[in-house]
Amino acid sequence: MNVSPYARHSRKARLAAALLSLTALTACGEQTAATGSAPTTSFTENGVTVTLSVSAWQPPRGTLTAVFTPEEKGFHLYSTDLPATGIEGVGRPTSLGVTGVLRADGKLKAAADVRTIRVPGVDAPVPVYPDGPVTTTLPVRLDGNGEATVLLGYASCSAEEGCTIPVSDRPVRVRVTDKGPTFGDR
Repeated sequence: MNVSPYARHSRKARLAAALLSLTALTACGEQTAATGSAPTTSFTENGVTVTLSVSAWQPPRGTLTAVFTPEEKGFHLYSTDLPATGIEGVGRPTSLGVTGVLRADGKLKAAADVRTIRVPGVDAPVPVYPDGPVTTTLPVRLDGNGEATVLLGYASCSAEEGCTIPVSDRPVRVRVTDKGPTFGDR
């Protein structure tokens, strides 16, 4: 059966239009879902992108989540249980704390298994997470409406590339009202 070039072109055009329409509808659906989602903010500093969100908000409690994502492959983050000055000066803990009207209502947890690495010149093993992103969660409690600050700390390293400059007590502002938390100076 011979199909004219016009019919083939017409079929391709209809298929393209249908796919474009489907993509547009899917994108609209994502926008609708995003408007009802948890408050979120992010920043990138010293080789790591940090995305913060507040979920399961049922006043006066919620969960603060921070996803730490190294910008380059092959980089890991240090354990939340690492001492503040590292082990023999090596590494800095992945940390998430709150001040102001938000209080920690439990212990910081990471959704990654800790492994240890050996660093030349360091006698003790150093606890790290596997290369790639690490998600941490901290239960929080509200002590009245007002301002709060989330304080973040981390350092990322690679066996081949070395380490980035550690970040310590990086502040992110949170405003909490009767409507819930929002990030920034609103």
